[in-house]
Amino acid sequence: MDKKKLMIVDGNSILNRAFYGIQFLSNSEGLYTNAIYGFLNILFKYMEEEKPDYICVAFDMKAPTFRHKEYEQYKAHRKKMPDELAVQLPIMKQILAAMNITVIEKEGYEADDIIGTVSHRCEENDIQCIIVTGDRDSLQLASCTTRIKLTTTSKGVTKTEDYDEAEVFKKYGVTPRQFIDVKGLMGDPSDNIPGVPGIGEKTAFSLIQQYKSIENIYENIEELNGRKKQALVENREIAFLSKKLATIDRDVPIDIRFEDCRIKDYNREELLSIFRKLEFNSFIKKLGLEEVKNITGTAEEEHQHITSMEMLKKVVETVIHKKELTYLLYTQNMQADYPVIAISIALGPSQAAYIDFNSDLKPDEAMAVLKPIFEDENIRKIGHNIKDDIVLLNQHGIKLKGIFFDTMIASYIMNPSRSSYAIDQVLREWVGENIPSMEDILGKGRNRISLYEIDKETAVHMGCRQVLALPKVFNAIDAKLEEYGQKKLYYEVELPLVEVLADMQIIGFKVDREKLRQFSLMLDERINEVTGKIYALAGEEFNINSTKQLGVILFDKLGLPVVKKTKTGYSTDVEVLEKLKGKHEIISLLIEYRQLVKLKSTYADGLLNVINPQTGKIHSSFNQTVTVTGRISSTEPNLQNIPIKLELGREIRKMFIASSDEYVLLDADYSQIELRVLAHISDDPNMIEAFNKNEDIHKRTASQVFGVPIEEVTPAMRGRAKAVNFGIVYGIGDFSLAQDLGITRKEAKQYIDNYFSKYSKVHQYMTDIVELGKKQGYVTTLLNRRRYIPELQAKSFVTRSFGERIAMNTPIQGTAADIIKIAMVNVYRELKRRNLKSRLILQVHDELIVETHKSELEEVKEIVRKQMEQAMQLKVPLVVDLNTGDSWYDAK
Repeated sequence: MDKKKLMIVDGNSILNRAFYGIQFLSNSEGLYTNAIYGFLNILFKYMEEEKPDYICVAFDMKAPTFRHKEYEQYKAHRKKMPDELAVQLPIMKQILAAMNITVIEKEGYEADDIIGTVSHRCEENDIQCIIVTGDRDSLQLASCTTRIKLTTTSKGVTKTEDYDEAEVFKKYGVTPRQFIDVKGLMGDPSDNIPGVPGIGEKTAFSLIQQYKSIENIYENIEELNGRKKQALVENREIAFLSKKLATIDRDVPIDIRFEDCRIKDYNREELLSIFRKLEFNSFIKKLGLEEVKNITGTAEEEHQHITSMEMLKKVVETVIHKKELTYLLYTQNMQADYPVIAISIALGPSQAAYIDFNSDLKPDEAMAVLKPIFEDENIRKIGHNIKDDIVLLNQHGIKLKGIFFDTMIASYIMNPSRSSYAIDQVLREWVGENIPSMEDILGKGRNRISLYEIDKETAVHMGCRQVLALPKVFNAIDAKLEEYGQKKLYYEVELPLVEVLADMQIIGFKVDREKLRQFSLMLDERINEVTGKIYALAGEEFNINSTKQLGVILFDKLGLPVVKKTKTGYSTDVEVLEKLKGKHEIISLLIEYRQLVKLKSTYADGLLNVINPQTGKIHSSFNQTVTVTGRISSTEPNLQNIPIKLELGREIRKMFIASSDEYVLLDADYSQIELRVLAHISDDPNMIEAFNKNEDIHKRTASQVFGVPIEEVTPAMRGRAKAVNFGIVYGIGDFSLAQDLGITRKEAKQYIDNYFSKYSKVHQYMTDIVELGKKQGYVTTLLNRRRYIPELQAKSFVTRSFGERIAMNTPIQGTAADIIKIAMVNVYRELKRRNLKSRLILQVHDELIVETHKSELEEVKEIVRKQMEQAMQLKVPLVVDLNTGDSWYDAK
């Protein structure tokens, strides 16, 4: 019969190594989780590998141990446990308790001593002992029945070395017990064990291999000579003290009952609660803590499968009576550009309908019946990702009205740092509903199927369960919006914006296809021309896009200085090429080549591929839930990323034109909005005065930073002051400013110091906001938009500095984002209210583009200027620059 097996984990050692071995990791509230995550990965890995019968974890206690009494300096220089790790320790113990894993601690003893004692008891009871630790000291415990799993974690990867008695001797040439003598001689700086001065690791092992123990060395001390002998003679007491300190106590007075350590079932509810808080979804899934409830839901729920017009009309009657439409739309493959193939609607707290268009229902006829309830403003709508719903319903000739609550947008407001706001994740987070995701049901990749192909019963129950959970999410998040003071942000800004963005997507932006095609051909010619010049300078043809081949040409053949190397060879990235500028004329050509290739592939050809053949327009998707700052983003394609620093990049804007000769493009751009927000938030009198007097803020800054009269400020000075102004908004340091301006760090530091001496309130704001962020874990915009910044608690200086820059910038950039969103909503509403033909079609950073009917131009200019400049009342005026043109390029 196989021996029983006990696994004991060195809690402090593994937690510590996980903390330092796994990069920064936290939950959305900023609670550090990397040590816990790493610990659990190691724990589960070894539990699966070893399959122990018993398990326990040993931890140190804060109280001094017998070793401190023996030697006052024992571990005296050890740094205090980092706060980021300390907060994880009690949570780790809670998790172990929920897993019903025994934790053993004893005042006056270290975890090593507990481990030694447990392994000793195992030997006495013929139980195999597995010790999981990152501490080499434990090798002294290896025996024929005790095996050490020596664990290291680096960059999230765990490596293990297994040692029994034979393996220790094979690697080190000493027995496990002799390891103590080695440490007694060489000492251990990490524990402040002194050892014998002058005896290093190599000498210590050599002596013990020869004499077997410290005692035997001193019995034969006359056989030694020179410095080695002198050191040993002079430090005899230290040698024996060090050995004593290094010896693990294997007889700690603790009551160990193996049955208490037997592997038990987890407290699933408690463990699930903790893992949810930590956002350990992978562990929740791994342990099956959220076993997917029966897809059919509870016995109390009634799920109706609507397949006839008669049934559908009853659903509509119920919705009209309720005055509320809580719904979800489903499309083939769940893509927004496909027609609707099913709709789930909540009819009551536990009653829902799944309207199946893949049945006897004809989609067009069914949509005609549903149209009145979707278009009735008096029936409030609760949905998830309503912007896409508006676009989808528009394809069916339906104008969605009466938007009341969007669970996706609300979830984003609560935590803008999430990577996904998919409905299954939102339901799980806010109401604990573990309903299968579309990916779970449809699959992914090549194996993905469409909704048409899944089992009808599964589709019905999934749709009904999801839609029945939406009102619960509404109740939960609405209460939080109230608690966080975010109702205005949500109900007056973000929710109304949903309709605005959907309308912009539906309208689209006209593109001159032929002009864009000619532009692509021109880029082809330029690329070929530049390629020929590169080949000529290189003296041979090669693959310019191959980093390896380019590296050989630049650094081996042309002999240029190597700037940076990677694991695979020379680096030739843009940073390297910029540093090599001026060293050889091939460099500027390579930079130009890359710019041309990028313009052609991403913008010229990329845009040609997404022009809608029916409308001749690009219908970009505008997103509210992507950026952590609150700014709007666009995808498919990203119109906010069109390059403007290069003249050829700006040329692309010429392809974006008004939809007909009756229209012109009106471009409205906020002037220095982030600096104006900074003036307001910091309450800096100098900055406020400059804006209120309508002065050139960059010229004024140059005058103050460089100490010259304003009339003597040169364009170069103004340019540098501008870089400082905008750099300050993003928390720039002297290193980055020096790089941006091509000056020394000393000069850059002087610029920043001069700036803060003149704008002292700005400096005070930067200091205060960082401290506030550290204290509460987040910072807010003027409208209470939150951004959690766990980076502020990071142990890494680089990460912490990044967090400080986020704290400084978020209230500024986020407030600017809030302002432009308010302006968009107000401009959109006013154009609608006046029943004008002009329409908002694009938002990029701080500018809006309104496709304006020529007959309405002056009226629209007045509307846009008023709504943008009055979007938010600040201590300084908001100023908007208006320009018009037949193309986007001309309107700038």
